[in-house]
Amino acid sequence: MPTSPSVRPMTPATVWLARGRHAEGAAEDVLRRSLDERKRSRAIDDFLELPETETASETGAEAEAAPAERVFEARWRVDETVTVRARISVTPGPDGGQEWMLVAEAEQPWNDDWPSPAALFWPEGPEGPDIAWDRDGAAELSLRRINPLPHDDKETRRLFRNAVRGGWHIHVVVHEAMTTDERGRLPVARWLPPGLRHRVVEHRAAPQQHRGLNWALRDLGVQVPRGGAAVLPGRPAPDGYEAEDFSVRAVFLDGTEPTDLVGAVRRYAALPRPLPDGAEGALTALREDWHLLNLEEELERQRGLVAMYAEALEAMTKSRDLYREAAERAHEALVAYQESAEAAPERQRPSDTPLASPLQQLTRTFERFKGKSQRPVAPSRDEG
Repeated sequence: MPTSPSVRPMTPATVWLARGRHAEGAAEDVLRRSLDERKRSRAIDDFLELPETETASETGAEAEAAPAERVFEARWRVDETVTVRARISVTPGPDGGQEWMLVAEAEQPWNDDWPSPAALFWPEGPEGPDIAWDRDGAAELSLRRINPLPHDDKETRRLFRNAVRGGWHIHVVVHEAMTTDERGRLPVARWLPPGLRHRVVEHRAAPQQHRGLNWALRDLGVQVPRGGAAVLPGRPAPDGYEAEDFSVRAVFLDGTEPTDLVGAVRRYAALPRPLPDGAEGALTALREDWHLLNLEEELERQRGLVAMYAEALEAMTKSRDLYREAAERAHEALVAYQESAEAAPERQRPSDTPLASPLQQLTRTFERFKGKSQRPVAPSRDEG
């Protein structure tokens, strides 16, 4: 069966992805301070801030510069020997905030028990202005706190439709069977492994919102049990997603770990999934435009360049030798032909026709063709 050109490539098992919005202040300043602190504490091996880039588009005689992109690279090791390379890009958003996209790749398949790349780039303080980085840019939702559903059912439906689009985050909906106290207001991310904590968006429905919640979820083919929870499919949904397998019948909001819900989130995260919108270009940039090289990698890169230049030189030398050999053979053939023509008996030549060499015949043919091409063209009746 032919593959549709609109089918997205799958997310490699070695890759970790996240996206969000920094709503306050200069994101690059926050990243610079955070990465410097991580380097001093040896949480990361090194980081690099790339020169600011911008693209220009011509409109008439004026050149208009597109918003500048700031890029940071960082590398660290997990399990002592596995290297992780990560790249975050920050661009101005439409409302004065800044959109960020983070892609990390390890030398082995990603383990969700490894540290979250987002927590290594961004500060993890519970309060203060730096908390502004953890927003889902598509729907202005928090990545680390509970997001209460809107009171209007139509607005809730619109929220879910926009939130799951693109496939960047794992969206979890929890329905409260009764009004909870402080123990029940702990987000599910608290119990998730580090590698999932900044990829999950938790929605919370009040007790009286159950009917409106399920009405809003009809388009996604999902229903949340009363007092239960569900993991929503993204768009596009991961391969192997079945709504029943990711529905939890009861979630006890008493401060204890919601084991069934945590298990459902981890199973969902393990499903093969297409690359989210815009992630393919970021992954390509990470792999093909990487700058933060250690000494060994720099030496390997130089060896590769030397080998590439050697192959190109060898190909050029081989082509030159082939052309030289062909020219020598042609010259030898022409000399042999001329010698054989001179040695032919005089009686075999017509007395009034001189012997024409192949070169002379080619020259005469070219002159006849040139004469035809230079004949003046008769003027048409419409002219003069």
